Amino acid sequence: MATAWTWSYEGYEPSKERLREALCTLGNGYFATRGAASETRAGGPHYPGTYVAGCYNRLTSAVQDRQVENEDMVNLPDWLPLRYRIRPAGAPPGPWLSPDHPYLVDHRQSLDLRGGTLTRRSVYEDGAGRRLTVEQERLVHMGDPHLAALHTVFTADGWAGEVEVESAIDGDVRNAGVARYRDLADRHLTGWETGTEPGSTVLLRCRTVESDITVALAARVVVASGPGAGGEAAAGRNHRVTPRQTPRSVQQNLVLPLDRPDAGAAVDKTVALYTSRDPAIGSPRQAAVSAVRRAPAYPGLLASHRRAWADLWQQVRLEVPGEPGRILRLHLFHVLQTLSPHTAELDVGVPARGLHGEAYRGHVFWDELFVLPFLNLHLPEISRGLLDYRYRRLPAACRAARGAGRAGAMYPWQSADEGREETQELHLNPRSGRWLPDRSRLQHHVGSAVAYNVWQYCQATGDTEYLYSKGAEMILQIARFWADSATWDDGLRRYRIRGVVGPDEYHDAYPDAMTAGLDDNTYTNVTAAWVLTRAGELCRDLPDIRCRQLLDRIGLDPAEPARWDDISRRLYVPYHRGVISQFAGYGDLAELDWDGYRKRYGDIRRLDRIMEAEDDTVNRYQASKQADVLMLGYLFSPQELATLFRRLGHELDDDTWRTTVDYYVARTSHGSTLSSLVHAWVLARVHREDAWAHCEEALTGDVADIQDGTTEEGIHLGAMAGTLDFVQRGMTGLETREDALWLSPATLPQLSKFRVRLRFRRHWDVDLRIGAERLRIAVPDDGPPGVRVVLGGHTHVIAPGTARWLDLPEG
Repeated sequence: MATAWTWSYEGYEPSKERLREALCTLGNGYFATRGAASETRAGGPHYPGTYVAGCYNRLTSAVQDRQVENEDMVNLPDWLPLRYRIRPAGAPPGPWLSPDHPYLVDHRQSLDLRGGTLTRRSVYEDGAGRRLTVEQERLVHMGDPHLAALHTVFTADGWAGEVEVESAIDGDVRNAGVARYRDLADRHLTGWETGTEPGSTVLLRCRTVESDITVALAARVVVASGPGAGGEAAAGRNHRVTPRQTPRSVQQNLVLPLDRPDAGAAVDKTVALYTSRDPAIGSPRQAAVSAVRRAPAYPGLLASHRRAWADLWQQVRLEVPGEPGRILRLHLFHVLQTLSPHTAELDVGVPARGLHGEAYRGHVFWDELFVLPFLNLHLPEISRGLLDYRYRRLPAACRAARGAGRAGAMYPWQSADEGREETQELHLNPRSGRWLPDRSRLQHHVGSAVAYNVWQYCQATGDTEYLYSKGAEMILQIARFWADSATWDDGLRRYRIRGVVGPDEYHDAYPDAMTAGLDDNTYTNVTAAWVLTRAGELCRDLPDIRCRQLLDRIGLDPAEPARWDDISRRLYVPYHRGVISQFAGYGDLAELDWDGYRKRYGDIRRLDRIMEAEDDTVNRYQASKQADVLMLGYLFSPQELATLFRRLGHELDDDTWRTTVDYYVARTSHGSTLSSLVHAWVLARVHREDAWAHCEEALTGDVADIQDGTTEEGIHLGAMAGTLDFVQRGMTGLETREDALWLSPATLPQLSKFRVRLRFRRHWDVDLRIGAERLRIAVPDDGPPGVRVVLGGHTHVIAPGTARWLDLPEG
């Protein structure tokens, strides 16, 4: 039975297996392995995959008579393979067994979120009535990021004989997890070498084709002294461990005696994975072999793994009652498996689909915008590490800006290893089978997201050292890009930013236009104004010596900040019919027959693909894929957003914002998992009664795979983290600014009671509990100062070692 800390599946359903593989992925921030059954190989309902954070390779493919480069997160050699078959006494061996075999009579799998393990139990019965029960537990070690293990127990029911086990490391893998990429080059590995070592250990080494990253895996396979026992038996006569090598794989065969009815035997497989990108090693091969030799027996590995998870859960406590809380815990589990404390030591960003599959090629988009706000208040060292990924690629962003004829830094929409633009030039519409131009690289608003993330991290942590060094350099260079992108329009008496694509993504050009891009996307312009404002403040607040060093380092003209201030006040924000326009000219587009399309197609989330297959384009219509203008309500509190608009010369009152929200809610197809999240966030403060439907869709987006097959290609990390932040900040109205926690709760009836523990400034365990009418804040007794809390216009100081109940403001 499912509990608050387990995620279980009863029975075996091939049609849902790839979805379950994604949701049962195990990882530790360094690498992750999909939850594929160890008995299976890639193909049909199965897709085993192992991915190391930041391990990319570039290949060239021929598409429509063009040579197209794509950089992918590489599917690495498969360490899982472990299959088995019955060898009855006095009878020939039976077939190799797997959940796909007709002998399967019972199957169950369970993900233990608290302990970070995946358990499978399968029961097989052959034609002679012989039953074999197989129970397997898997871990990817959260303490030692290079280790993983399988513990497999075989139990005979009513027969005696042997079980033959074949374990392998399979290097003959490719990136084949996304159907729409199948016509592209997918062989990322070469140079395979296999070998054996003393102590029942085998190894495989290979390298990536273009990036030349060496990858080494070593596996130790031993027979445990008994089912569930806490030791290992030496490989002796009865176990007959036989290694076998092929050019791209290495195998070990064991024969385990089950010499009496109801006898059992256990096999433990321990694996180490290293790459040449790892610090403090010489040879990846030797590092892997040494790690496997040092690794304790499975019970010791399991115990230390569980301790590491227990420590991690203590730092990220979020308690929500009922089924929403169970789903949120699963979301948090997958966030931590992708972005753990180990991640902070790596040169990696936030992969949009986690380390769970190959969709989006493992690229880094703007998803840290939805991930870092949660991490900032629990594991800020991870946030800082992820921001460092952006800082290391600041030179590449500056080169990209110069290549586009601009100053400053132009961050790419899709980033991978080098920080260059990795957005594909063509994308396939599966409905029409046509390859189409991909213009999403015009989403320059990703630069504003980087600046926003820097600012929010520093506000939450008080890390002025970072703000005044790397953070300031990124913010100022992004501000320079926006200032150089803005052009003056004498007719409007405003600055304009032309030729961009907003978060909506459906609209990438005007109808029948020969050039790509749109003018004055409101989200882009308003966030650019915010960046310019923050950059100006930084120039004023930086210590003099640091200011001179930084200005000299980036070659900033002393006159530039004054121009930033002018542009930040006079960027154009278009309106039509009393609502904020998504971009200039949006109100002139045709209205879409929403009811007609829903009647004809049912699910119209990917309206762009539907219309292109009809030889039409969404560019003609007032129809958005996801939140665009409304993203402003996600980034900024009502007060801050009103202040931003006032600075731009507009009064944004409640009625105008509510009208704008209603307008776009009716014209959005929610073709992105992020859309429902943002709509729930905004509606919680505008139309509370409508917010839960969007919140529920955000919660179930991956677990129910509401986008019909996308989750099996990798979970949506931004949406998962965003649901956590929806509770943490969206329901509490939490802001971290001016050395205080600002609260403005707007809970939903379905989420009216919860508890979250925060790490704010020097206090590691601020306990925040929300009820229907009151909230409680407790500050740990770890020394002064206390925590300032602003609620309903009143300031309260919670002294260390005390707790206060505060009444929620009416309305």
